[in-house]
Amino acid sequence: MNSTAVFRAEGIGKSYPGVRANDDVSFQVDAGQIHALLGENGAGKSTLVKMIYGLVRPDQGRMSLMGAPHAPADPRAARASGVAMVFQHFSLFDALTVAENIALGMENPPPRRELSARITKVSHDFGLPLNPARRIVTLSAGERQRVEIIRCLLQNPRLLIMDEPTSVLTPQEAELLFATLRKLADQGTAILYISHKLDEIRTHCDCATILRHGRVVDSCDPRAHSARELAAMMVGGEMRDIDRTGRQAGEVLLTIRDLSLPAPNAEGTALKAVSLELRAGQILGIGGVAGNGQEELLAALTGEVRARPGTITLDGADLSILGPDPRRKAGLLTAPEDRLGHAAVPDFSLTENTLLTAGLRRKLVKNGLIDHRAARGFAETVIAGFDVRTPGPHVAARALSGGNLQKFVIGREVLQDPRVLVVNQPTWGVDASAAAFVRQSLLDLARQGAGVIVISQDLDELLELSDQFCALNEGRLSEPRPTEGLTLDQIGLMLGGAHGMQEAAL
Repeated sequence: MNSTAVFRAEGIGKSYPGVRANDDVSFQVDAGQIHALLGENGAGKSTLVKMIYGLVRPDQGRMSLMGAPHAPADPRAARASGVAMVFQHFSLFDALTVAENIALGMENPPPRRELSARITKVSHDFGLPLNPARRIVTLSAGERQRVEIIRCLLQNPRLLIMDEPTSVLTPQEAELLFATLRKLADQGTAILYISHKLDEIRTHCDCATILRHGRVVDSCDPRAHSARELAAMMVGGEMRDIDRTGRQAGEVLLTIRDLSLPAPNAEGTALKAVSLELRAGQILGIGGVAGNGQEELLAALTGEVRARPGTITLDGADLSILGPDPRRKAGLLTAPEDRLGHAAVPDFSLTENTLLTAGLRRKLVKNGLIDHRAARGFAETVIAGFDVRTPGPHVAARALSGGNLQKFVIGREVLQDPRVLVVNQPTWGVDASAAAFVRQSLLDLARQGAGVIVISQDLDELLELSDQFCALNEGRLSEPRPTEGLTLDQIGLMLGGAHGMQEAAL
């Protein structure tokens, strides 16, 4: 380890009941370096960065920052020493504004007008524009991620930790973010970067430390390796290819006709004459820049927001005015983008979280009474079938890593044998191996005759999974196009361009 290190970890260890999260971890992040931390979900990445940020205390080992011992008692102490962190799961208060949330993370925040001006300037300079006066509850996931990023950049950190910062950004937004990170690195900031997007790691990171089962198993220059080679280092073996064969489009299952809904609030997006047909065995990909109606469309499909009669039909039955439970009973299941809060209750056990959506279809509730044995058994089936790394179904949802919770949420819906499954950001924050598993499970579900709608900002994912592609822009859905032959440039124009540009782009 050399003298340019901003941060060093030496022999770090951390254990929880039944789990060795980190075991003798040593590495360093140098000044001006974008350093990737790679590993499968549950490999120990989150625990490690929580120790650096003062959320967790290590059991063994020592850390140093700028040559001085680093053992922060809490995040406040970590921030004071020059460490900032962008979390995978947002740590924002919905009822407060952007400026109020950012002020909460500052020891001595400036007057609100001055802070708002700084937020506006920094966010625009970095290509991630924000309105300081907007309330968090009105922001999309992508916009909330911007708040987290700008909050950190305002701290002028010596070490910046970023946990899946591009998972809900468009490719264009991600490129602007990386331009910002490179500027920060050129100024001497050390950046510790966690991402499961191996191509962006290869393109933008200078060094990578790879964890497996809590231990450092390799370090390398990611630019010298293919994404497949990096994935193999993470999992300790070769990655299996996804099997797309054996699917045929059958009868129409889901029909949406002229779905128009007002914006849910002043900052939301109105849906404007959305129409589509989904057939058995088909996967329809819907792409869109964050805030263009994805959440509103999902709410209309789940039944959280009702539509006018005749708008949404499944197997010829009108579901438009029905709520979530009757729709699930009919076979229309969904997995929302926000896995911790919307798809799962953080403090509920995994067993209890199965009851949120599977109570009716899996007969976990009978005559108003919960069948606890059946619920626990179904949770165990999901855990085993989707390789969810957890001590057992009694564990609270918030205790799982983001990727493992995502596998649980997707598995909970897939294993209910839906007629139609609608998923939003199905592999957000999921490692390469787990992402391949989730995507294969969606392909297998379609092979069995279900219809699948994938809403995602990951264009590679949409190209890999979907048979047809639609762009959602300002609440309008484009005509579906066969995915085969579409390029990323064409899709990018469809996602971000004005209406009428779509034809010119193809």
